[in-house]
Amino acid sequence: MMPVHFALSMSFILGLSGLAFHRTHLLSALLCLEGMMLSLFISLSLWILQMDSSNFSAAPMLLLAFSACEASTGLSLLVATARTHGSDRLQNLTLLQC
Repeated sequence: MMPVHFALSMSFILGLSGLAFHRTHLLSALLCLEGMMLSLFISLSLWILQMDSSNFSAAPMLLLAFSACEASTGLSLLVATARTHGSDRLQNLTLLQC
C-alpha cells in the first residue's frame, strides 16, 4: 500500500471513529462527516488520475456538490437545534419532545 493510500484511508477511518465515539456535540459530528467526505473526494480524484480515464472525470465534482449540499443542510440543522434547544449537545435532543 502506498503512503498516499494509507494516509487517505486512515483519514477516513479517523473521521468514522470520531463520528462513532465522540458524539457529544452536533458540530463535531458534522466536522467528522466533512472530513470523511474530503478524504473520499481526494481518493476518488487520485483514482481517476491513476486510471487515466476521462469517463469518470465528472464524478469528483458530483461528490463535491453533494458534500456542499450535505454541509449546508447540516449547518441549517445546527442553527435550528441551537435556536430551539439552546445548545448543540446531542444528549439534549430527544424525539419525545415537541
